Amino acid sequence: MTPYRSLGRQGFVIVMGIISTITLVHGVVFLAAGAWPVVGFFGLDLALLFGAFWLNYRSARACEYVRISRTDLKITKRAPSGKTHDYSFNPFWARFEVARHDEIGITGMQVSGQGRVTDIGSFLNPQDRESFASAFSGALATVKRS
Repeated sequence: MTPYRSLGRQGFVIVMGIISTITLVHGVVFLAAGAWPVVGFFGLDLALLFGAFWLNYRSARACEYVRISRTDLKITKRAPSGKTHDYSFNPFWARFEVARHDEIGITGMQVSGQGRVTDIGSFLNPQDRESFASAFSGALATVKRS
C-alpha cells in the first residue's frame, strides 16, 4: 500500500513553472516601481511553496507491505526516511479490527494478536480503506478456515 498523490512529477513541474513565471513577472513589476524589498518576499513565498511540495512528496515514500499465508501474517512498514519495521503475527490468533464513523466510514484499522497491536493503512483514503478492509478480512477468514 502506498499513499495516493493526485499531482505527479510532470504536473509538479508545470505548476511550479507557472507559479515561478507569475512570481518573476510580479517581481519585475515591483522592482520597476521601486519596491525592491517585495521581490525578496516573492522569493520567500516561492521557496516555502516548493518546501511544502517537497515535504508532501517525501511523505509519499511511506508504504506498507502485507503478506498473509497459512503460517504467517507479516506486515512491513517503511517510513519516508527509509527505516523499516516488521510485524509478524500468527494468522490463526490475529484479529483485524476496524473503527468506523457513520459519516466518514473507516477511520482506523488495526491488526492485533499475541499481545501486540499495529495500525495498518493509516495513510489510505476512505475508499481505499474500505477496499483493503474487505480484501484483508476475506483473506484472513480464508486462512483461518483452511
